[in-house]
Amino acid sequence: MSLSRETRIAILWASAATIAFAGGIAPRFVQPEDYHFFADQRSMLGIANFLDVTSNLAFLVVGVMGLHFVLMGTQADGSRAFQDSSERWAWGLVFAATALTCCGSWYYHAAPDSPRLAWDRLPMAIGFMGIVAAAVSERISVKAGRRLLIPLGLLGAASVWYWRWSAAQGVENLNPYGAVQFGSALLVLLMIALFPSRYTRGGDFFAVAILYALAKIAEHFDRAIFTATGEIVSGHTLKHLLAAAAVFWLLRMLKLRTPMNRAPL
Repeated sequence: MSLSRETRIAILWASAATIAFAGGIAPRFVQPEDYHFFADQRSMLGIANFLDVTSNLAFLVVGVMGLHFVLMGTQADGSRAFQDSSERWAWGLVFAATALTCCGSWYYHAAPDSPRLAWDRLPMAIGFMGIVAAAVSERISVKAGRRLLIPLGLLGAASVWYWRWSAAQGVENLNPYGAVQFGSALLVLLMIALFPSRYTRGGDFFAVAILYALAKIAEHFDRAIFTATGEIVSGHTLKHLLAAAAVFWLLRMLKLRTPMNRAPL
């Protein structure tokens, strides 16, 4: 028995509320200081932590490519990339945040510590919420996605601000940022399961999820990967490349997809 549209929307709202509630009642998570001691600390060309720093250029390249595509608004064959022109704003935010992640992460990895890490996480949090708004536009309502874009972007930024504010108050709490990062992925996957897309290639989101999951795994096994590769490349450097590849796959999806002949809502 298929669920009504109202029921599916209610499930989505309930899931978002559950994620927020869980983040609020879970024990406070404090940023471990040993997180900043990455495996690959080699300097080259006068740049400290060279590969962890310069691998961020992948974000800049993908972000600029994505912004160019969004601004042009056309596919390779000259057809419109978006059924509704306002859809480009969410994707524009995603790619702008990706490009800015290069700057924030470069700054952080040049001299890693928690205050600098905030500048790394700020554009990422905004980008995560941009993807949520884009999914809402494509699967639920263009109008809703447009209206949610700014509030969601501010919510992402606020999660990072709250982390640093709580640390300054001596009650550090990283939970809101965690809810934004992982909760946004869960909500997008839930929308994919509950609502059909107005475009083809909706399944590409699963490839994006796999790439991002691999990035998180590489991050976790930073030193083990560095050792296993004979100190050629670390897990954190691979994390940057895999995360950039995930965003590139989103761009690839946008370039290759076609409308499903369903009118915008």
